[in-house]
Amino acid sequence: MSSSLTDHHIPTRGAVALGVALAVVFGAGVATQSRINGELGRQLGDGYLAAVISFGGGLVILFIAMLFMPTGRAGFRTITGLLRRREVPWYYVAGGAAGAFLVLSQGLAAAILGVALFTVAIVSGQTLSGLIIDRRGLGTMRPKALTATRVVGSVLTLIAVGIAVSAQVVGDIPLWMLVMPFIAGIGIGWQQAVNGQVRVHSGSALTATFNNFVVGFTVLVIAALIHASIAGWPTEAPTDWWLYLGGPIGVIFIAGAAIVVRTTGVLLLGLGTIAGQLVTSLLLDVIVPPEGHEVVATTVLGTLLTLVAVAIAALPSRRVTAAK
Repeated sequence: MSSSLTDHHIPTRGAVALGVALAVVFGAGVATQSRINGELGRQLGDGYLAAVISFGGGLVILFIAMLFMPTGRAGFRTITGLLRRREVPWYYVAGGAAGAFLVLSQGLAAAILGVALFTVAIVSGQTLSGLIIDRRGLGTMRPKALTATRVVGSVLTLIAVGIAVSAQVVGDIPLWMLVMPFIAGIGIGWQQAVNGQVRVHSGSALTATFNNFVVGFTVLVIAALIHASIAGWPTEAPTDWWLYLGGPIGVIFIAGAAIVVRTTGVLLLGLGTIAGQLVTSLLLDVIVPPEGHEVVATTVLGTLLTLVAVAIAALPSRRVTAAK
């Protein structure tokens, strides 16, 4: 198996529809994880340690799974051999770094921004990266032609983001808290694409997910140690059990995305995920509002407009440019 193999898999419309539906579920998981990790970071007073705890919980589950599933271990040996022989590029296995940045941004910014605004800020970066990766292709993923509906949907998504954050930009929220999830959103699209490549080359979604968590956990531990050397460690740990579910939830949507991306492509996977994120995050902020946060009309309008954009982008239409 090598990096030169080509994916000739042509999914049916039914398979694509199912993939997008699953992506919506994964998006709900991302939004729920954002609320959990944001609250964990707030209670700890340390977003870096909250990110380590989240990734560490997922890594423990995956390590146990690797012990009991030979296909995962075989896939890990396969991808390691391909890397050693330089038959796949090193950055295929670096997707966990983007996941680490997402979880870190959750711990630092989500509790202050509120999950709805935090999620909408991610959307613009996620949409852009999905559009670019789909257009150019990556590894076994062939380039996908741009269509009018995908372009319109993507542009409308960016407009929706501008509406959603407009009230907060002029407020007292630091600009970096809005920029951070935007960068994390760019990373999500890239992470989904490279994790999908690890799954294809290793033949195992478990291998791809395990690799993602090993890399992400390593990055976060280094960041947390540097932060603790400056600010010190928290003195108490929260006792609410649900605050430690961020890692297990992450295992589900990262493994699922690595499987589904082959069918949907990065852009449709991202847009479906966005829909799930937006609906769930808005519901969470309305039903269980974070302390000191109020959902404003522009966030609601931006969320609804983004859902319309996702629906438009998912519609088939004529090509804008031919895929190469």
